[in-house]
Amino acid sequence: MYKKNSFTLVEVLIVIAILGLLAGIAIPNLIKAREGAEENACKGNMAMIEAAIEQWALDNNIASGTDVAANQSSWDDYLRDGTLPPCPGGGTYSYTGGGKTGELYDDYEVQCDIHGVAQ
Repeated sequence: MYKKNSFTLVEVLIVIAILGLLAGIAIPNLIKAREGAEENACKGNMAMIEAAIEQWALDNNIASGTDVAANQSSWDDYLRDGTLPPCPGGGTYSYTGGGKTGELYDDYEVQCDIHGVAQ
């Protein structure tokens, strides 16, 4: 009488093919999800930086034309932990003053060189 104790080569190859197919489907989706999460975190950081700059400008009656980047040490205190958050994708942030209401800024724009402008 023949007793079967192991898998045949065909069974093993079928399992390997199925695992390869599942990996081929899952890996690109995981990569997209990671990139999306990085972009969302970066845009959240940019919104937080914009809010900190605007709060600093309002609290200190900063007039239009003030160089925001040159005064970063002044508005760092308005950020969580008093430090500029890093871009999760490794980008760097740049700052510009936008429109104005009367003589005070009310719109700052923060850009990331990888993820663009916060919307």
